[in-house]
Parts: sequence; C-alpha cells; structure tokens
Amino acid sequence: MRSAGRFSNLEREAVYRSIFERRDVRKNFLPAPIPDDVLTRLLTAAHHAGSVGFMQPWDFVVIRDRATKRAVKDLFDDANAEAAGRYTGAKAELYRRLKLEGIEEAPVNLCVTCSRRRGGLHVLGRSTVRETDLYSTCCAIQNLWLAARAEGIGVGWVSILDHGAVKRILGIPRPVKVLAYLCLGYVSEFAARPDLETAGWRSRIPVEQLIHSESWGNRMQGVRRNVDADHEGVHANRRCGADALGRRAAGVEGQSQGRRLRHGR
Repeated sequence: MRSAGRFSNLEREAVYRSIFERRDVRKNFLPAPIPDDVLTRLLTAAHHAGSVGFMQPWDFVVIRDRATKRAVKDLFDDANAEAAGRYTGAKAELYRRLKLEGIEEAPVNLCVTCSRRRGGLHVLGRSTVRETDLYSTCCAIQNLWLAARAEGIGVGWVSILDHGAVKRILGIPRPVKVLAYLCLGYVSEFAARPDLETAGWRSRIPVEQLIHSESWGNRMQGVRRNVDADHEGVHANRRCGADALGRRAAGVEGQSQGRRLRHGR
C-alpha cells in the first residue's frame, strides 16, 4: 500500500544513504571553510528536530577561533590521558593508537547545549521522564549529522571532555548543560565502515539480535539474518554511480545549487 506522504524512490534512497554513510569523523578534514548558508542549513535542520512539549531546549555555539579550539584541545588531551589509564595490555595499546578528535583540524567546532529550564516548570510530556529534554537535544544532533552527510560534511562527536571546563571556556551559563562538542568540516573521504569497527575495537551487533517481540527475550520471527549486510550491499552498489553526482552537488566548495530549500513547520 502506498501512503500519501511517501517519498519517491530516489528521495527514500537518499535518506537511507545518509543514514548508512554517516560516520563519526575524526580525520581527513579539509581546510576549506563551511559557507555560512550551508552551516545555516545544518543548524536549521537540527532546529527542526522533535522535542518534548515543543520545548526546543537546544542552543548552538559556533567556534572558529583557533585559540578557543586550542583551549578545548588541551582539555581533551588531559581527559584522554586519564581515560587511557583505564585500559591495560593490548586494549591500552589500541586505545592510544586511535584518533578520537579533530578539534583543531576541523574548520568549525560546534557546542550543542540543552537549556533544561526552557519552557518553565511544567513542560508537557516531561513530568515523569525529566531526561526527555536531553533526548530531544540528541535528536537535534542526529538531524544535523544526517544533513551534514548529505552536504558532504563530516561530523565528529568529541565525548572525552570535561564539560564543566568547556562551559567556562565558552561562557555558558551555569544552568545550561553541555550535551555535545562536535567537529565539522568537508573531508577528503568518508570511511566505508566506522573507524572503531575497522580498528577492531568493537563489531556491529546484528540487528536481529536486538529485536524483541511483545516482551523482552522473545525474538522476532521472520527477521532475516544479516539484514545489515543486505542493506549495506545494496547501498554500496548504488553508491558507485551516485558518488560522482553527490560530489558535484555538495562539492568541497559546499556552494548551494538549485532552488532554496523551504522549511515548513
């Protein structure tokens, strides 16, 4: 059955391509700047995420200044040295080889915050699960991440940071929570697989092991094995012909082409 709101086949494939090719990018950033109109598109996509009680608790601090990036990188170095000490043996050696940030290489850093008091004391839908404002902000980050992939822009989430110290560097008010520190920029290439999977840190769990029917532990019947592999194989075949078009459309320059996007509420 075809729904009245269904995308065309090409539109639907583009959405899934963005999902499957999204990567947590820490390297291969190019020095080319992100044009203001492209960055605005990404932030607008983030702002159109769903939020509990239409709270829209997010704010975005855009960082291009080298000195600020250097200060944040120093915070990462301190936190990362501490984190490395939690591993031993081969795992410790592997950890130290991983590149886990692109703070100074990326043209743009972005701090995403959550204003937990926005909307007043009583926000519709938040009375029993207070953390839904944080979940909402994560939805905004994912919107930005997928839109960035469609623009040919890599995004990396730097989670090894003292958020309290980040707040002091950026002058973020005490009640506001830092939720994410992101690195954004055009890249020379997007990895075929997540870096941590390629490095052997962890493997992707087959999705059929994660689906339960009606109650926990009852495996969903009829879910084919290797569904992830099926999707990735189809996607890889289609990507070969789409890459050249994608590079022309997004490009390193990131210049917008065609008609201006309209953002409906």
